[in-house]
Amino acid sequence: MSVTIRIPTQLRSLSANAAEVQVEASTVADALKALESAHPGFAERLFDETGGLRRFVNVFLADEDIRFLQGVDSPVADGQTLSIVPAVAGG
Repeated sequence: MSVTIRIPTQLRSLSANAAEVQVEASTVADALKALESAHPGFAERLFDETGGLRRFVNVFLADEDIRFLQGVDSPVADGQTLSIVPAVAGG
């Protein structure tokens, strides 16, 4: 299934400045692995040493935070969009 991944500005240097990348995947995990395969460097930015998503990285599937779905095991349908959104801190 074709999935669009929206790349935040901070990570676009890894995707040849592309704002969106198309991958074939059936789950969020598959999509993120395909992103890493096509554009090396994403995995170290998105995942911690245990393989889990870093706490400051949010991933949304069709505007739903995957943490409230099935996490990286959430299924994706053809044509859906994943958005990688780094947490913003300020004061």
